[in-house]
Amino acid sequence: MSSVPRLVIAAPSSGSGKTTVATGLMAAFTARGLAVSPHKVGPDYIDPGYHALATGRVGRNLDAYLCGAELIAPLFAHGARGCDLAVVEGVMGMFDGAAGEGELASTAHVAKLLRAPVVLVVDASSQSRSVAALVHGFASWDPQVRIGGVILNKVASDRHEELLREALDSAGVPVLGVLRRAEQVDTPSRHLGLVPVAERRAAAVAAVAAMAAQVREGCDLDALFALARGAGALSGAPWEPPVLTAAKRPVVAVAGGPAFTFSYAEHAELLAAAGAEVVTFDPLRDERLPDGSAGLVIGGGFPEVYAPELSANEPLRKAVAELALAGAPVAAECAGLLYLCRELDGQPMCGVLDAEARMSGRLTLGYRDAVAVGDSVLAAAGTRMRGHEFHRTVVEPGAGAAPAWGVRAPVRRVEGFVQHGVHASYLHTHWAAAPGVAHRFVERCRTS
Repeated sequence: MSSVPRLVIAAPSSGSGKTTVATGLMAAFTARGLAVSPHKVGPDYIDPGYHALATGRVGRNLDAYLCGAELIAPLFAHGARGCDLAVVEGVMGMFDGAAGEGELASTAHVAKLLRAPVVLVVDASSQSRSVAALVHGFASWDPQVRIGGVILNKVASDRHEELLREALDSAGVPVLGVLRRAEQVDTPSRHLGLVPVAERRAAAVAAVAAMAAQVREGCDLDALFALARGAGALSGAPWEPPVLTAAKRPVVAVAGGPAFTFSYAEHAELLAAAGAEVVTFDPLRDERLPDGSAGLVIGGGFPEVYAPELSANEPLRKAVAELALAGAPVAAECAGLLYLCRELDGQPMCGVLDAEARMSGRLTLGYRDAVAVGDSVLAAAGTRMRGHEFHRTVVEPGAGAAPAWGVRAPVRRVEGFVQHGVHASYLHTHWAAAPGVAHRFVERCRTS
């Protein structure tokens, strides 16, 4: 049974200020001495980095599409165990979920699964009395979602605030905060969203501090905490990575640093529970893999931003190629796929895959249902998993002689590469939904 006080921060649409409010609340409550557990709805890897900076705890994702609705409460309880408060930042508009799947994976869906009250962040910059109609619509759309309050963002003046409050008096939803426009809390973006913390740590620290100050000044923290304490208790046990005991603990090298920042916290926990010694390295700076590396995991990130630097680190590129050529297990997702290619935007990469990667003007984005085409270090042929694509790059060819996955939508296709011990693909997957993936990978590291 989990009774951790919790809030879900939602909004009518993207760009309303969810990240500013959620991160500011996390930092403000942490500054009060509370242990705050940070969470993010959906497959976003970047916001959790800011959440971690605000709370000093690892940011965790709650994705009902990738993991299944039944795992949301257990994963939440796992991350929030021992905390005084949990703040869950939503995704997109409150009712926006997986395309064609109704409410699945929406902020509203996750709020219901967590039995958590919702705080609606409204961009009030271009409205006054109309805000009441908007809030009333969101509050009444789904009676199972409890909107416990509103935070008005980008309010222009005292007079503007007065008009908004007068309008909302009739909506029956209390105003729990009013935030003025403030440029200092802006965080820079580029082709895939916010710039990750790892690439701008000093500036990110300052931005989080500014968010905390703005929220502390403009929000009723006591009322928000009281609302959080009204969350319903969650039954069931917290998620735990299944433990596999073995005498030999193979070293699994995991790429990190500014170029490879996309990873779910549970992946390292699953690898460790499966018996691996998980060691992080930075492909921008380290010229060799960790000593004794028996396997390699290269997650997502922004190798396209750092292509010259990654290419210049020739000793590491050769070490990666040698490890792969020796048949060691290698799992690469998205950015990892690009790094294993022969070239990225004309810059030499590891050359493990006979493919070239380049930037594209087209965004590829969306959830995917996938099936393993053949046996690999991650899955047996026929294994079904759900994944997510999010990139502005193209790999040619898009699949090897032995593809990684068969994907059903938006069009039927095969994608990715399986060769020797390498599994490389554009799909991001969440291993908590299939813990056998980590066990299989570590066992291959142990025996290869």
